Amino acid sequence: QVQLVESGGGLVQAGGSLRLSCDASGRPLSSYNIAWFRQAPGKEREFVACISRLGSRKKYDDSVKDRFTISRDNVKNTVYLEMNVLKAEDTAVYFCTADTAVSLSVGASAYDYWGQGTQVTVSS
Repeated sequence: QVQLVESGGGLVQAGGSLRLSCDASGRPLSSYNIAWFRQAPGKEREFVACISRLGSRKKYDDSVKDRFTISRDNVKNTVYLEMNVLKAEDTAVYFCTADTAVSLSVGASAYDYWGQGTQVTVSS
């Protein structure tokens, strides 16, 4: 099975940018659809973005569309989440997750493997 490790989180001012990375090991990343979810204190985990195995399909939550970009490099076994024009409401722990289904899902229950998360804090 695949192991996922997120990095790139931190503290940034509103309007700033961060790039999160999700590094995979154990199995080739190209075997998996990958998604990013986030969870703010006291809130449920919510979908952010997902990308298909070869990167041909992408989906975004409306709250991040036009600000966030998901991409992948299957040679490096890494998925990225470029986050621009960050807002205070983007503050959360961001999780990378993988699944082997044929369809590209926005639901957390569809994903089998999860990383430990990386904290993103946006100060206003």
